[in-house]
Amino acid sequence: MTNPFEDDDGAYLALINDEGQYSLWPAFIEVPPGWRIAHPHDTCQACLDYINQHWTDMRPQSLIDAMDAPG
Repeated sequence: MTNPFEDDDGAYLALINDEGQYSLWPAFIEVPPGWRIAHPHDTCQACLDYINQHWTDMRPQSLIDAMDAPG
C-alpha cells in the first residue's frame, strides 16, 4: 500500500484549522474535525503552492492574538 500523503499524481486539498495552520490533505479522505477546506481539489503542487503563499506566519492564531493583546 502506498502512502496517500506522498502521491505526487494524487488529488489533494489544502486545509486550514482555527489556529490558521495549514495541511496538505488527500482529497479522497474525509476532512477531519476542526479543519476546513482552504483550497479545493487540485494537484499536490498546486495545494503546496497555495499553502506556501498563504501560510506566512507559522505561529498559531492564539499566540498571535496573545502577543498583540495590550498589557
